[in-house]
Amino acid sequence: MAVIITKENFDQEVSNSEKPVLIDFWASWCGPCRMMGPVIDTIEAENPHIKVGKVNVDEQPELAQKFNVMSIPMLAAFKDGQLYNTSVGVQPKDSVLSLFE
Repeated sequence: MAVIITKENFDQEVSNSEKPVLIDFWASWCGPCRMMGPVIDTIEAENPHIKVGKVNVDEQPELAQKFNVMSIPMLAAFKDGQLYNTSVGVQPKDSVLSLFE
């Protein structure tokens, strides 16, 4: 199950993670975000070397602002605690995984 990322646990879960981290910036009212849900779940199940987290932009506006989230769903790939790559909109699994390349 994806880790719920908040401003309070961001450093612990993302900045200090030994694994690469994929964060899904989403909102419950967002149809395309719901479409990405099964893709994110599949990535998490098939890639134990990647930590998957979710940020609800309505509940965590500070994180959304910090990472310049203008449209959702936005996916952000982190390596060694640093933002590495992003994508916006519904993406197939292979495109999401390519964020780490």
